Amino acid sequence: MMRKRSRRRRLAATGRWRARKLRAPLAVVRRRAATLVGAVLLSFAALLFAIAGDWAQRHFASIAKTYTYAPLLTTPLLFATVAWFTRRWVPAAGGSGIPQVIAASGNIEGAATSPLLSLRTAVAKLALTVTVLFGGGSVGREGPTVQLAAAIMVAVHRVLRVPISAGVLIAGGAAGVAAAFNTPLAGVAFAIEELAAAYEQRVALLVMGAVVISGLVSLSLAGDYIYFGAMRDTLAIGPLLLVAPTVAVIGGGLGGLFARLVLGFGRASHRWLEGKWVRSVLLAAGCGLIVAALGVTSGGASWGTGYEATRTMVEGQGQPLWFGPVKFLATLATTLSGTPGGIFAPSLSVGAGVGNLLTPLFPSQPAGTIVLLGMVAYFVGVVRAPLTAVIILMETTASRGMILPLFATALLADATSAFVCRERLYHGLARRFAPVVRVSDDAKTPG
Repeated sequence: MMRKRSRRRRLAATGRWRARKLRAPLAVVRRRAATLVGAVLLSFAALLFAIAGDWAQRHFASIAKTYTYAPLLTTPLLFATVAWFTRRWVPAAGGSGIPQVIAASGNIEGAATSPLLSLRTAVAKLALTVTVLFGGGSVGREGPTVQLAAAIMVAVHRVLRVPISAGVLIAGGAAGVAAAFNTPLAGVAFAIEELAAAYEQRVALLVMGAVVISGLVSLSLAGDYIYFGAMRDTLAIGPLLLVAPTVAVIGGGLGGLFARLVLGFGRASHRWLEGKWVRSVLLAAGCGLIVAALGVTSGGASWGTGYEATRTMVEGQGQPLWFGPVKFLATLATTLSGTPGGIFAPSLSVGAGVGNLLTPLFPSQPAGTIVLLGMVAYFVGVVRAPLTAVIILMETTASRGMILPLFATALLADATSAFVCRERLYHGLARRFAPVVRVSDDAKTPG
């Protein structure tokens, strides 16, 4: 009898061991399948978002050209409506989208069920961002694409019953940057600098897999395009020693000022706006009026992402010297309005304007090189991610000959920005969304 029991126990233990061996490869297959499906889906979503955003900007520009002063009424009204809808129905959709992903990655247990990364929030954010672009808002698509990509990754992993880890959110966000800019390397750099506090080997493989897949899908659908146009000029070492510090201090300082104003305004206005939707709507309307007035007086140059103006400056064709300051004010007003929308593309556009403003100081140097250094300096000043900034600009302008000037300017701009604003913008904004994750986590706990 004892021998039979012992044999049955051995057989049961062997069966459990074999079952575990079979489940392990299946778990790996499911995890890889979730990454593949999620990366493909988010690439399609990012492309559709880009098409919708471009459509909104074109139609707004057409309407504003026909009815010059109409934005003075329509833009404040639209900003107020979007701010009210966001605050009332989808508060997790406000702002850029990157702080939401950072906040969610800090509490993985609550992230899976948090509204920060729900498909409902992501879809609403895309629709509202397109609406803001239709009203002339100075916003970008990249931040919302990061939140959308992370939400899609979470949804796919839940459907396939794959455990959700920090790597899933990081991979989704990185793939979103890669798909938005058509820059796979920048997606990996962004994951390292902004989304991943501890970058482990497993996370690295997941990120690179998602980025490569989304990059290939985006490449096959949209073609091998250079986002901001090609810039082939370079700077010699001698001029670089003068140009880089000058542009870095001015651009990085202005970027740090933007971050400090946004974070300081958020802290100062939190209690004033808390529970007072009327005040938040009036604030959005006032910001919308500022954006409209800047657009009307600048002939529409300050509206939208600023992509076209940036491309012309990168290619050396130039813009009016007032473009940078006007775009800075329009982006600041749009950001403070509380409406959904990213700051990646507008920040690069402001940086191009800063570089364009400084070109008269260096008349013997190619204008495109000064513009490019202005872009990297201001962008680093805002987001404090030097590696991401350099790689984005290398990939979006094909300016590989500028790698050393870009890195030198980026590092100096980062130090300058840290002096002006110690707290990094996205991480400071992420703290506002942390309670959303904690509440969601508590809500799913019995009792």
